[in-house]
Amino acid sequence: MSNNGKIAIVTGATGGIGFAVAKRLGQDGYTVILNGIDDDAGAKRVEELTKEGITAEYYGFDVTKEEDVTSNIKAIGEKYSRIDVLVNNAGGLGGRSRFEEMTTEFYRFVMALNLDSVFFASRAAIPFLKSGEHPSIINYTSNAGWNAGGPGAGIYGTSKAAVHTITRALAKDLAEYGIRVNAVSPGTIDTDFHKQIKETKPEVFASWANNIMLGRLGQPEDVASVVSFLASKDAAFLTAETIQVGGGQALGI
Repeated sequence: MSNNGKIAIVTGATGGIGFAVAKRLGQDGYTVILNGIDDDAGAKRVEELTKEGITAEYYGFDVTKEEDVTSNIKAIGEKYSRIDVLVNNAGGLGGRSRFEEMTTEFYRFVMALNLDSVFFASRAAIPFLKSGEHPSIINYTSNAGWNAGGPGAGIYGTSKAAVHTITRALAKDLAEYGIRVNAVSPGTIDTDFHKQIKETKPEVFASWANNIMLGRLGQPEDVASVVSFLASKDAAFLTAETIQVGGGQALGI
C-alpha cells in the first residue's frame, strides 16, 4: 500500500468504530496512529494493519488526561513534522445515572471522556495540522446531543451536545489556517458499545432495526466511509458540519 506521507491520528482505535476508521484511513494511504488504553489490543491491531500493508503505530494514553494527551500528540507531530487528520473517536456512555443520585465524579468522568478529550487532543494537534495537506479534525457527536439521551444517559447527551458546539467553534477558529472541522453522529452501530443489551436482551437489540428507516443497524464501516470522505479533498468545502450516519434513525419512523 502506497504511503503518501500523510498522518492520521485516531483516538480510541483498538476496537469498534475507531478501528474500522483507522483501517479505512490506512487503506486510503495514511500512516495511521492508533490510540487506546489497552496496550495488548493496540499491539494486535497494529499487527493486523501491518499485514494488510498499512503503516500503523500505537500510542497508549488516556484521552482524559491532559498531560498525556499533550505530550503524546506533540511527540507524534514532531516525529512526522505534520498531522493531516485528527479523528477524536474516543468517548462513551461511561455508565448510566439519573441526576438525583449522580456523583460529581461520574459527571466529571463523562464530560472528560467526551468533551475534555476533544479539547485536549485538538489543542495539541493544531500546530501540526497547520503543516498538513487538506488538514481536518473529525469529532463524534450523537442523537443524544439533540434528544438528551435515554434513561440515565442525560450527562452523555449533554457532553455530546457540547461536542456538536465545539466542532463548530473549532471550525470558526481554524478556518483561517485552512483546517476544516466536522463531526459524524453515528446512529445505532453494531459494536461492543451495545454488547450488554445484545447479550442479555437480544430481542430488544434486534428490534432497534425497526426504528431505522433503512431497516438495519449500522456497521462500523458505514461510519468509516463517511470519516474517509470528510478527511479527503472531496470534502474540501465542508466545515462546521455534523453528518448523521444512522440510516434515517434521527427522524424516527
